[in-house]
Amino acid sequence: MDDVATKIVEILRKHMKAPDKNITMETKLDELEIESLDLAMIVFDLEDTFQIEIPYNANEEVEDFKTVGSVVERVRALVESPGGAAA
Repeated sequence: MDDVATKIVEILRKHMKAPDKNITMETKLDELEIESLDLAMIVFDLEDTFQIEIPYNANEEVEDFKTVGSVVERVRALVESPGGAAA
């Protein structure tokens, strides 16, 4: 795991009911036992940690946040985009 992935896993673990559960890039977010309210907190933590703005449209963005790896790729794309955010 690179630095981005490591930080994202740390953020996810902070909000999990069982933070000692094994997490890989293929792990589905719905397997992490994270409550829906915590998902909003995770998005805020990701934005603060990586200084990005994550545009969220529940209907369009669901596929982008299906697995841990998809979250890592989405955050990495936002970090690398001009201005650090894709609004």
